[in-house]
Amino acid sequence: MKVIEPRVDRIGESEDSIGETPVWRAPEGALYWIDCDGPPRLRKWEQASGRITEWPMPERIGGFVFRRDGGALVTLASGLFTFDFESGALSPLVASPLPDAVSLHECACDRAGRFWVGSIDHRVGPGNPHPGGAKLFRLDGGDLVPVIEGISCANGLAFSPGGDALYLSDSTTMRCDRYPLDPRTGAIGARETFFELGEGDGFVDGAAVDAQGGYWASLVYAGKLRRYLPDGTPDLEVRLPFANPTKPAFGGANMRTIFVTTIRHGLDGKQHSPLDGGLFRFAGDHAGLPDPDFAG
Repeated sequence: MKVIEPRVDRIGESEDSIGETPVWRAPEGALYWIDCDGPPRLRKWEQASGRITEWPMPERIGGFVFRRDGGALVTLASGLFTFDFESGALSPLVASPLPDAVSLHECACDRAGRFWVGSIDHRVGPGNPHPGGAKLFRLDGGDLVPVIEGISCANGLAFSPGGDALYLSDSTTMRCDRYPLDPRTGAIGARETFFELGEGDGFVDGAAVDAQGGYWASLVYAGKLRRYLPDGTPDLEVRLPFANPTKPAFGGANMRTIFVTTIRHGLDGKQHSPLDGGLFRFAGDHAGLPDPDFAG
């Protein structure tokens, strides 16, 4: 496995409590991302001007996707909402079927534009690593259909370039799984272990897949990104100047810039490095894919 330490540039002076879900929007030359709860907000950085715009959210935000017909579909703790960027208005779409201790969380669209959303059981912690009350859902019409159950912290959600595989990590298992996915119907097959982490690797948070099918996992608390080949072989490790990367995203003019969000605090509630909480970018050698828009 090749190891690199690229030059990493910080974008602006923004700080996030839990930065997540970076999404490059090529027509705007802009990166969107969220701060889950510090306070909860959706943010936008314009590359040409450096301007940062933000939209406050009324409760914890777990993620968002753009909609093909405009605006966004936003995942809040209590449900899914359509969002209008011009007015800042949220409109309820689907309520969460989960109990109060479990929030909807990371989300993404597959290559066909279907919407998938995971969840986090907030009872998870050092003394209770596997409470198991979270699920992965697929949005079918107006219903959140549970697809994978018994999860504690759904992360690492991503899809293969051909749309025939779904990746997911229940972070506290120290493992990332792969599921065969029917691109036509959205049905998934049996779980396969994609890779397992070792001591000192932290755990899988967010992830992205490049045009060659490489899976880029952010290893939070370990200060690394790691690229895995489609057969699960570790191919490249990117060592970063901060401890808590949460999710990578490809963007820029040639889709070879890698953006990385971070969280400010570690498991013990203390800042792990002065840079944690910032938004960063570095030049990569692998081209990424645009994030699919929600087709609904």
